[in-house]
Amino acid sequence: MKQAAMERTGGQVLVEALKINGVEVIFGVPGESYLAALDAIRDQGNALRYFTMRHEGGASFAATAYAMLTGKPGICMVTRGPGATNATIGVHTAHQASAPMILLIGQTKTTSRDREVFQEIDYRRFLGHIVKWVAEVEDAARLPEYINRAFKVATSGRPGPVALALPEDMLFSLTQTPDLPAVKATPASPAPADIAQVGAMLATAERPLLLLGGTCWTAEGAAAARRFAESHDLPVAVGFRRQGLFAHDHDNFIGTLGSGGQPFPNAYAQEADLVIALGARLNESTTLRFSLFTPPMPACRLVHIHPGAEELGRFFQPELPILADPNLAALALAELPVTRRHSPIRAEARARYRARMALPPQPGPVDMAEVMRVLNARLPPEATVTTGAGNASDWPNIYYCYRQFLGAAAPINGAMGMGVPAAIAASIVRPSAPAVSIGGDGDFLMTGQELATAVKYGLTPIFIIVDNGMYGTIRGNQENRYPGRVSATTLTNPDFTALALSYGAHGERVSQTADFAPALERALGAGMAAVIHILVGPDNLGPNHQVSQYG
Repeated sequence: MKQAAMERTGGQVLVEALKINGVEVIFGVPGESYLAALDAIRDQGNALRYFTMRHEGGASFAATAYAMLTGKPGICMVTRGPGATNATIGVHTAHQASAPMILLIGQTKTTSRDREVFQEIDYRRFLGHIVKWVAEVEDAARLPEYINRAFKVATSGRPGPVALALPEDMLFSLTQTPDLPAVKATPASPAPADIAQVGAMLATAERPLLLLGGTCWTAEGAAAARRFAESHDLPVAVGFRRQGLFAHDHDNFIGTLGSGGQPFPNAYAQEADLVIALGARLNESTTLRFSLFTPPMPACRLVHIHPGAEELGRFFQPELPILADPNLAALALAELPVTRRHSPIRAEARARYRARMALPPQPGPVDMAEVMRVLNARLPPEATVTTGAGNASDWPNIYYCYRQFLGAAAPINGAMGMGVPAAIAASIVRPSAPAVSIGGDGDFLMTGQELATAVKYGLTPIFIIVDNGMYGTIRGNQENRYPGRVSATTLTNPDFTALALSYGAHGERVSQTADFAPALERALGAGMAAVIHILVGPDNLGPNHQVSQYG
């Protein structure tokens, strides 16, 4: 006789389903609506680590960054109502970044639904526009089914966020439901004829460009893309804030397309006669507001390879659309016979990129050009660099030499505050390698309280704050459109070094250029979370960009 399954709470079934699907890390803020799940997590010990964040926005940012850095779904767990609304900034970030993320929301009891009870929200209506799928689990017996579907949806086609509402009474209820096996990936393979056509197009191209983008890349897929580029000696660019997809010190790399990438390699992209977009969405940011290629019919021959059918032809009509997983496509492209190498144009493009990286001295008390030179020389190749939004993020996004595969995490949607929780996620993913967040003073204080999270768990990220006492990006736009009429963009900041010390972290203050290199050494050797507060002065708006230029 078959033995009956053991009776478990919905919380226990949920946690086991997450473990079966490979979850090791959860970011969250606890709430009474999912106490049964928290209790079940406690029983897992180190098998399933729950990181308590100080704000749900920080938790959802960290989960999104985790997805960017690993290719695996980031898990964020929050409570109902305000907890969920706070978390939506990370959900929107995951959506626009095509990052697989699962938001688990403690929900009001099913017996109280539709009475506008304390913290009640209809999540299907609230989140429907920014997630791939949203559902509410009313029966604990169906939890394995819902969790498996959440993983499948989040990682299939164009990856993205999924949300599941988990009513409190459902999580406390008992069930004998059995577990399901883990979800199996079903990536689409490219057709051999399509890959052969790419080879034929390369044979006649004069100015080709390989453009890499998207998420869920594997080390094997990235290595294949590199072999493909090397075999044909192709110039390689990455999409907006996708710096971790190709080593910047590689001879085939020519820069980042789109916002923050001009004037090069944007100029090369406009001159290219063949663009092979592998995994990239060709969205507004990567195409510099759709100006690099003419929509809907670009002047160049366009090969667009993407796992989401809805992205092929969405903005630009490709001559050759290929529905395929970028890793499998890269592996197929790497096997193409070499009929022509594009060494002269690649060498020219690389030289133009290197010339642009020679950042001239920057005015002000701290020369940020020297800061970037020190970081490039001192940080090891395995370092991860994260950013939030604003002009201060342009320093690393343009001038840092990224070498670690998936060694970058930044908000594709321009959300301020991501850099701090992303660096915390990076410290968890790669505990033996430096994780460095670089952002402005306005950006840091969006999520700066997560410094307490880093200290609590003994993590060692370094937070570099580029302080000009203002929301610099907005101030630059203000000076451009309303000269001399400054409004709402000036900030009053704390002593960030003292703030770091009060949290139990290491603190450094840099008020002149010569101070930075020794401050970085002390931060790297501190063995704890560290803050380096750089006072760049109120004239500094970003690379080659000063307030005084508008005078």
